[in-house]
Parts: sequence; structure tokens; C-alpha cells
Amino acid sequence: MALKSTINKATIHLSDMDRNYYDTINLTLAQHPSETDLRLMTRVIAFILNAQPDLTFGKGVSDEDEAVIWHVDYSEQISLWVELGQPDEKRVKKACNKAEHVNLYCYTSSNDVWFNQNKSKLSHYRNLSVYKFDYQVMQELATWLSRTMEFQCSIQDGQLWLSNNENSLLIETQRLQ
Repeated sequence: MALKSTINKATIHLSDMDRNYYDTINLTLAQHPSETDLRLMTRVIAFILNAQPDLTFGKGVSDEDEAVIWHVDYSEQISLWVELGQPDEKRVKKACNKAEHVNLYCYTSSNDVWFNQNKSKLSHYRNLSVYKFDYQVMQELATWLSRTMEFQCSIQDGQLWLSNNENSLLIETQRLQ
């Protein structure tokens, strides 16, 4: 018998002063049995950083034809494709060919090694932006995972401050490309 996904819920009170976007976002997060807590919480942060109306989770983990997170407009054009981790170049190429813009967020301890090995290939994609998170910060964030979560989030001057009832964390991205 196959293992089932774990369902988590998150309510995010977002104030993104950099983009003048303010919203309360209710997310239902299906955590695939193979998905780590670190990756799931990275998905939440990637969603926050790209928040806009009609932004949705794709099947990412279980379907190669869908993004982890994406925005599909009314004419069914993919305006934004979000990937996580260290995808192979074939997946990046597919995303860049299908979407107007692709954001890739790296979050593991080997981000720099992976990026340096793939830098020349990735530089060919003009609609690709590559960012990395500090691995230690993301590990701390992964400890916040629970079945029901509520976060206050503010973004200003490129800094994302996330807090819950007990903790506060500064999550910054570094642009690699």
C-alpha cells in the first residue's frame, strides 16, 4: 500500500512593502512522503516571495510537467514557474521554454557547489533567476513545521521577516543569476 501525503495548513498574514502587496493567504500543503520538512517549508517561503492572485502549487514532486509553484494566466500562458533545489538542466530548460519567467530557489548545504558546476549552462536562459537561501536559516525554519501554522510575514528592502507565536526569523535570498 502506498503512503499518503500529510496535509498541513498555513495561514500567512503578508505585508510585502517592496511590491505593495498585502494579503492573508490560506495554504493547504500536501507533503509527499518523499518530501522533507526542509523542502516543504522552503515551498512556503517561495510561495510568499512570489505571492500574487491565482498563484498555485503544482504537482512538482510527482509530475515533471508541472512546476512546484506557478502562475497561469487567463489565456493559459504560464507567466511564472517556480522551482526548488537543484534540478537537472533538462527540467530548467523545460521550465524556461514554457514560462515567461522562472525563479529557482536553492536551499541545501551544497548550493554553491551545484551552482558553480551548472553556472555556464544556466546562463543561457535569459528568463531564469536563481536565488539561494542560507542553509542554517532554512534548517531552523523547518523546525517550525506543524499541522496547523500561522505566520506574520513582512517584506521590506529585500528582507523577509517571518514570525509565529514563539519565534521570529530573518530569511534573506542571495541572487546567483
